[in-house]
Amino acid sequence: MKPFCRYNGFTLIEIMIVVAIIGIIASIAYPSYAEYVRDGKRAEGKTLLVDAAARQERFYAQNGSYVTTNATLSQLNLQKVEHYNLTVAKVADDGGYSLTATPAFSDPKCGNLTLTANGTKGNSGTKDANYCW
Repeated sequence: MKPFCRYNGFTLIEIMIVVAIIGIIASIAYPSYAEYVRDGKRAEGKTLLVDAAARQERFYAQNGSYVTTNATLSQLNLQKVEHYNLTVAKVADDGGYSLTATPAFSDPKCGNLTLTANGTKGNSGTKDANYCW
């Protein structure tokens, strides 16, 4: 009689348990990772707005007025960014400006980031400005 020979390897149940564990870990980790990536992109938008505001003040000191139309926005010599589009508008009641950074990605929590000449920060998303800024 032949002695019983045991084969080395994994059973289907063992492999399915490992796949289930990896699936659970991935379902927990992916949303956190996606929010982390959005936070990084949001930092780019905030940097764009703060840089544009500083250049607006420099332009005002040299020319006596702010850049208040998108057609003349190039006079600020801003660097191009990948994840946001910048627009500027004139604020009628105080003679200042309003800068708006529109995301080129989905950001329902913060949406558009805004910064005005008097330093008011805002957003168009579901979270408050303190969360987004």
